[in-house]
Amino acid sequence: MYLPEHFAEDRPEQLHDLMRSYPLGTLVMHTDAGLDANHIPLELLAERGAHGVLQGHIARANPLVQQITDGAPVLVIFQGPHGYISPNWYPSKHETHRQVPTWNYQVVHAHGRIRLRDDERFVRGLVARLTREHEAHAEPERPWKMTDSSPDYISEMLAKIVGIEIEIERLVGKFKLSQNKVAADVAGVVEALDARGEQTLADSMRGFLEPAKQ
Repeated sequence: MYLPEHFAEDRPEQLHDLMRSYPLGTLVMHTDAGLDANHIPLELLAERGAHGVLQGHIARANPLVQQITDGAPVLVIFQGPHGYISPNWYPSKHETHRQVPTWNYQVVHAHGRIRLRDDERFVRGLVARLTREHEAHAEPERPWKMTDSSPDYISEMLAKIVGIEIEIERLVGKFKLSQNKVAADVAGVVEALDARGEQTLADSMRGFLEPAKQ
């Protein structure tokens, strides 16, 4: 990934926050058929290992189950807020006419090694944790629980998935949030994003940028 110094983000807590806030990771690995990508909700266990561990599950019918070899290198991409930035939003554009369009975004690349976890206890515990986490946001008043369904049905569903675990070896973050712009232009972008209802990206710029240097 092209990573100019002013867009590089290496603070573990910021990288972990994005991974937790946007847990649908894009798992990229090399298979016999070439590069393959799967989109998987993942749980981050930040306290395990040097850089953390990711856990998730895939369908047993997914060809990836047969293609994964324990210890194979993989890349997982976590995409955060992003959006188009118009030159018209920079006050300096109207003075110098020396601005061009760009795209602001936040992304984390997790490099690591994968292994299958094909055991019912692991999968059941993982699904229970993922369910609790996401139901707390989706249905806080009446969250769905595994016990809402019959034990036989849940066992049948769990048998159709296989767990995966990725030991993270390296995290690379790129938070491209107008760090290369002067303070007035940054403020102009934030104001424009707010006005268009793109609150998440605007808040990211407010929360992650140090005051831009004039």
